[in-house]
Amino acid sequence: MSLRRSAVALCAAAATGLSLFTPAHAAIVAEPIVHSAPGAALSVTPIGTYETGIFDASAAEIVDYHAGTQRVLTVNAQSGQIDVLDISDPTAPTKVGSVDAGQGTVINSVSVRADGLAVATVEPAADKTAPGSLLFFDAESLETFGTVTVGSLPDMVTITEDGKYALVANEGEPAEDYSVDPEGSVSVVTLPAGLAAATKDDVRTADFRAYNEPAALPEGVRIFGPEGTVAQNLEPEYITVQGGTAYVSLQENNALAVVDIETATVTKILPLGTVDHSVVPLDVSDRDDEINITTWLIKGILQPDSIASYQVGGTTYVVTANEGDARDWDAYSEEARVKHFGDEERGIAPICEDFNGLTAEGVADLQEDENLGRLTVTTANGYNAERDCYDQIHSFGARGFSIVDENGTRVFNSDDQFERITAAASPDNFNSNHSEANFEGRSDDKGPEPEGVALGEINGRTYAFIGLERIGGVMVYDVTDPASAAFVTYVNNRDFSAAPDSPEAGDLGAEGLVFIPATDSPTEKDLLVIGNEVSGTTTIFEVSDLVPAGSADLSSGSSLSSR
Repeated sequence: MSLRRSAVALCAAAATGLSLFTPAHAAIVAEPIVHSAPGAALSVTPIGTYETGIFDASAAEIVDYHAGTQRVLTVNAQSGQIDVLDISDPTAPTKVGSVDAGQGTVINSVSVRADGLAVATVEPAADKTAPGSLLFFDAESLETFGTVTVGSLPDMVTITEDGKYALVANEGEPAEDYSVDPEGSVSVVTLPAGLAAATKDDVRTADFRAYNEPAALPEGVRIFGPEGTVAQNLEPEYITVQGGTAYVSLQENNALAVVDIETATVTKILPLGTVDHSVVPLDVSDRDDEINITTWLIKGILQPDSIASYQVGGTTYVVTANEGDARDWDAYSEEARVKHFGDEERGIAPICEDFNGLTAEGVADLQEDENLGRLTVTTANGYNAERDCYDQIHSFGARGFSIVDENGTRVFNSDDQFERITAAASPDNFNSNHSEANFEGRSDDKGPEPEGVALGEINGRTYAFIGLERIGGVMVYDVTDPASAAFVTYVNNRDFSAAPDSPEAGDLGAEGLVFIPATDSPTEKDLLVIGNEVSGTTTIFEVSDLVPAGSADLSSGSSLSSR
């Protein structure tokens, strides 16, 4: 789920009354769900959690870690603050304070530098289209230093490894009625050497105006919706950095932008393509009463949310969590179920009668609920204007993760592995939702919905940790060889038998992840921290290397960035 969706959900919750529970104990479930590959090199075990006591109101989202104070910073959208947690004992994280940006604001993301300078993105609660700001504070004293103005809807911030810059993804979403549609952009903020706020002169903007020229935009980048410029249509979501280059996910546009940090310039936009589900299986119906992972005549748009990057042999690779996302506003929505194609009252054109070689009867059968009928897809792609019908159908996300190189070429895709792994791990709750436990509740939408990703290097090998927003839990893959990424283990700190709004349910709605290497860890062991927006929990996992020291292949020479 994107952060602004959380803010919308929060407003709705406030209108109806938030569901609250009193934390009774640390919500580590008695028997976490674990499913591992034969001979798995790692185990991932939940060892401690902090509970806000707030259910389904985005009380724990994006997380970051400061090694100098052994503190985790957790964005708490429900309170409009950042919760600061002491994890010197990771089995018993304790809140030691909070930071806020003032009345009438929403904090979307946070990042912290090694010396304790922390930055957070701030959105005006009353008007997401207005310019946002970047808040500066000290991770130890929690003193705030001031703000600088950035772009509209600053959704994510990261600090470069050398500590010189903060980069902000300004999503620039439109107003519900499209009366205002800001441009998407990336703010490049030069940071002070010490603990202080930047000034307005330190802020530069990498914009997309050069792509307003008709021939400038590469084919395959999704530009759609009410008329406007390309710069208004492109919506940055998440940023990862390698050296002097930033890679930015443009989720709704199904692309990556490449930014030269020194010049604050967008140098390339890389379309990410689709997954052909006539070859790659998935489960598309919540009304067929079975796990049915099979092929269908549709294509999946990758649409990554979180991304992370690393280098192998001098080449940069970007790992993308392919959540998928739709534009669904009062003035324009691209969402429809397949069975609604051809519904005149809804104003949706039909599927072409000879769709993929089918007959009219075959198309009608395809639109039954137990087949493709329930699946939520886009009306923005696949329409044949000459024939006034859809000759292709595109679904949101691809229910897994991908690895692409620095030119956007896909070298790995997890295909149907996430659905098959979760089906084996928890068959009675396959494709469950997060706010309730159910069977196939999300098969008709985006399945397990990969949301966040972090990378970690252990014993000379690089691992990707991918959080699943809906069924929950984290997938772990060895990505040391990008083209041959391999499943290691899946763990889900969730008890599906417990009431979802109780502590006993565990973690619901994995959102942000951060890997803590043993060298920075309070226990001198590798840790993983996950913020869970539905359960309002921030949970710490211990990552144990099961491969004897010295037996790993150290020839890859990879370097990585989880941001």
